[in-house]
Amino acid sequence: MVGTGFVLQSAVTAQNERNVATAAFAQSTGLHSEQLGTHGGILEAQATKSATVTLANAKAIVAAAKDKTDASTLSTQVAALGHYELLAPQRVFELVDDISAEAHNVAAATAEVNRIAAEKAAAEAAAAAEAAAAEAAAAEASASTETASSGSRPSAPSNPSEAQAIARDMMASQYGWGDDQFGCLVPLWDKESGWNANAYNASSGAGGIPQALPASKMASAGADWATNPATQISWGLGYIAGRYGSPCAAWDTSEAQGWY
Repeated sequence: MVGTGFVLQSAVTAQNERNVATAAFAQSTGLHSEQLGTHGGILEAQATKSATVTLANAKAIVAAAKDKTDASTLSTQVAALGHYELLAPQRVFELVDDISAEAHNVAAATAEVNRIAAEKAAAEAAAAAEAAAAEAAAAEASASTETASSGSRPSAPSNPSEAQAIARDMMASQYGWGDDQFGCLVPLWDKESGWNANAYNASSGAGGIPQALPASKMASAGADWATNPATQISWGLGYIAGRYGSPCAAWDTSEAQGWY
C-alpha cells in the first residue's frame, strides 16, 4: 500500500504540473479551452520525442566517457530525464537543454583523451619500429662484417719459412696469439716485404720485414735491427699489438686501405 501510494502521489504531482503548464500555455498563446487538448497533445509528443532522442545520445556519451573523463553530472541529468513521462513538457525541454550542453562538454573531453592516447600509441609504435629497424641493420652489418673478415683472412702456412717460424714462436710466447693470428701476419708481411730482412722502400724510407717507417725505428728493439730478422719481427709485433691489437686487425686495415 505504501508503494501504491507513492506511485499515485507521483502521478498526481505530474498531473498538477501538466495542469499548471497547460494553463500557462493557454495564457501565453490565448487559446480557447477547446483548443488546449489538441495543442497539449502535440506538446507532449514533442517532449517525448525530444526526451528519447536526447537520452539515447547522452547514454552513448556516458558509456564512451567511462574511465576517461568525469560524466557524473551528465549521468545525474540522464537519470532525471528518464522519468519524462511524469514530467510537464516544459520541464522535459529544460532537462533536454541542460543535458545537451553537458553532453557536448563530456564528448569534447573524451575526444581529447582519445586524441592524446592515439598520439602516444603512434609515437610508441614509431619508436619501436625505429628501434627494430636499427637493431636489424646493426645485426646485418655485423653479419656482413664477420663474413667479409672471416672470408678474407687466410690460414697459417703449413710450412713456414725460418723468419715466419720465429714470428710464430714470438706471437705465442709473448702475446698469446695462435695460428689464426699467424695466418693474418704471414700475408700481411708478404705484401709489405716478402719477409725479406733487407727489403727497403727507397721512395718512403720504410725498411725491414715489417717495413718500419723510417727503418731506423727498429733500433728500439735491438742494435742489430738492420740485419737480424728476429729483431725486426720483435719490433713489428710490438708495433701491431700497440696500434691494432692483433695481426688480423692490422690485416683488415691493410686490406681496406692498402697499408697498415
